Amino acid sequence: MILVTRLDRQSMLLNPDQIISIEETPDTVITLFNGNHILVRESAQVLLNRVIAFRSVLLRRSAAVPAGRSYLRRRRNLQYQQAAHRSSPLSFSRGSVQQKPLHRQDI
Repeated sequence: MILVTRLDRQSMLLNPDQIISIEETPDTVITLFNGNHILVRESAQVLLNRVIAFRSVLLRRSAAVPAGRSYLRRRRNLQYQQAAHRSSPLSFSRGSVQQKPLHRQDI
């Protein structure tokens, strides 16, 4: 979501995925998919920079595994592999070692 300011100085959050076009007449007009028009105080360049910043944050957050955290993926994969080798989904003991269930439903 990006923060925009209407002409009456009210702030609102706008989903940039809903924007069709931004026009700069004396006022900046944002046209949305549903046909609504929003008049805002910001210029088109400022809005473009906010949309780019929003999308870059989404791309950074969608990275498969952030640097330095691959140990979390290895640990989770190990837990799933151990769960797959169990004979019964309700038996959590293997020999004398007690294992925790992966999900609350397994209790």
